[in-house]
Amino acid sequence: MNSTTGLPFVISRHLKAPRSLVWDVYTQTEHLQHWFGPKGVTMSHGAMDFRVGQTFHYSQALEGGGTLWGMWNFREIVAPEKIVLIQHFSDASGGVTRNPWNPGWPLRTLSTTTFAEQDGGTLLTIQWAPLDASDDEQATFLAGHSSMNQGWGSVLDGLVDYLSLLQTP
Repeated sequence: MNSTTGLPFVISRHLKAPRSLVWDVYTQTEHLQHWFGPKGVTMSHGAMDFRVGQTFHYSQALEGGGTLWGMWNFREIVAPEKIVLIQHFSDASGGVTRNPWNPGWPLRTLSTTTFAEQDGGTLLTIQWAPLDASDDEQATFLAGHSSMNQGWGSVLDGLVDYLSLLQTP
């Protein structure tokens, strides 16, 4: 079916880095492992085939113990402007699993990330919406917008920090 409904979650951040660098840092495992995840979380596994129809399968070691698995399925790639993907929690084999903290969370979400040149840097915008979700899953997603702001804000803070390290002479 592949339909999204309800209000999407949207977050943007202006990054003081050229779009080509932001694109590379967002699309290459060797960079993602340094910044992708909220504060206190580290990527412990990442395998990416960055082509339409392929995946990025990753795990994150959680602060205090435990491992979280996730997967991106790439639907559209327009370098260096846009990535559209289906995102879901997974197991170590790549199977779709429920959110371990919130079983009412949608099984799959559709994420569109854009990279726009702006004011000598890059405006990164993430739009995220439930995909093929029940009414209850859509309501859970909508109710989670404030926590998503906090979580994605922390992830983007890590991206800003990593980009500044790469650009330090």
